[in-house]
Amino acid sequence: VVVVGAGGAGLRASVGCAQAGLKTACISKVFPTRSHTVAAQGGISASLGNMGPDDWRWHMYDTVKGSDWLGDQDSIEYLCRNAPAAVYELEHWGVPFSRTEDGRIYQRPFGGMTTDFGKGPPAQRTCAAADRTGHAMLHTLYGQALRYNTEFFIEYFAIDLIMEDGRCRGVICLKLDDGTIHRFRSQLVILATGGYGRAFFSATSAHTCTGDGNAMVLRAGLPLQDMEFVQFHPTALACGLDPMPLVSEAVRGEGAVFVDRAGNPFMQGADLSARDIVARAVSQKYAEGDSVFLDARGVQPEKFPGIFAACRAHGINPATQPIPVRPAAHYHMGGIAVNADCESSVTGLFACGEAAATGLHGANRLASNSLLEAMVTGRMAAQAISGRTTRNGKAPPTLPQSSAISPAIRDISSQYLGIYRNAPGLELAMQQLAPLATRSNPALVALLIAQAAWRRQESRGAHTRTDFPQTDPAQATSSTINLSDLSNIGLAA
Repeated sequence: VVVVGAGGAGLRASVGCAQAGLKTACISKVFPTRSHTVAAQGGISASLGNMGPDDWRWHMYDTVKGSDWLGDQDSIEYLCRNAPAAVYELEHWGVPFSRTEDGRIYQRPFGGMTTDFGKGPPAQRTCAAADRTGHAMLHTLYGQALRYNTEFFIEYFAIDLIMEDGRCRGVICLKLDDGTIHRFRSQLVILATGGYGRAFFSATSAHTCTGDGNAMVLRAGLPLQDMEFVQFHPTALACGLDPMPLVSEAVRGEGAVFVDRAGNPFMQGADLSARDIVARAVSQKYAEGDSVFLDARGVQPEKFPGIFAACRAHGINPATQPIPVRPAAHYHMGGIAVNADCESSVTGLFACGEAAATGLHGANRLASNSLLEAMVTGRMAAQAISGRTTRNGKAPPTLPQSSAISPAIRDISSQYLGIYRNAPGLELAMQQLAPLATRSNPALVALLIAQAAWRRQESRGAHTRTDFPQTDPAQATSSTINLSDLSNIGLAA
């Protein structure tokens, strides 16, 4: 088995495959503990009930509602039922979760999390390791992967899939230090390549998040799903860094509130609403010429050592002054279309984590479900492929592609594909991105977002059309897009 990507989902898949006795290779552009999962702060959601009453069915209700009713309910049920087991697995492997006074895993509230099917108080459902949960998980998973003899190929860039007779038989990679091309022949491939937030100027995503897995799949003739749904996090630290440091939603869960330039709260107590709602409210403030801050002066600094240290490093003392924040591209709900086993429409190819459209998020991801998705879908993919065998095949000729991203691509995405969209802007974006998409994975993915957003003539979840502001019940279905769909804008298969 070849696993492409060494973030949370890729490492969990690698561990599962190696545990099952499969010879497993994991390919990564960067050292595994530098993968983007390391940036996840707030925690992983699971209905443990350690900090008050909770139930997996309430977790499922919140996830379905948070998806703006576009999520796959069977997949969401599986995710929420298996969330406690995923957390306990991580605990047994060594993740140092924060603890309550009586020794239980500490849980905090996040946006959109309720009890009693939305009728009760906010749920304290997110299991945290201070504000470094992703960091703790990634290091733990890397240790487990080494324990089970996963073989790592670090600083290899996956270029294209090896396809023969309609099935996937491996990947072709570029070795980054010397530019040589390598073929990784395998019986099965798992893509866990993450998202592509680097297509936007304001993004919390690491420099490796350039959509390479999605671009490879598209070039292989497979469909992508729900590409129009991009989540913008409302509280990225506005300090001039790229990528923008994240101020976790957990800070609001511990009592921080949004204020304007004059110091007045403006969310009317709805600071922990779903991210699409909050991101639009913050964006609107900036559109009116105002600024937005997070007042965390009542929050205990020891609960967020990393976030508070990042603020102080840029001259902001959260204990005495509000934190300047603004929305930034954060997560992509769409991606490689897969079934309940994380298998694509091509035999031998699987996808998990943010790179995949698993049906778990629909039009908008519920906060702290991303780390959970990485654990559950990585495990699902590994379980599905255990014991499978295929015959060897030959690699077809291929041309290298690039993950290079130019300021022009990021400018087009930020200007036309942000929180608010309309037909004229989307059409301009497609015209400008088409000539760039033949040589750049990020440009190709941005073009797919523009095309999918242009086709969805409604507002739903994280997708907001100013020219179609209402949600249309007739469009309550996932979208798919292929490379051939782009022929009308000058980019044919």
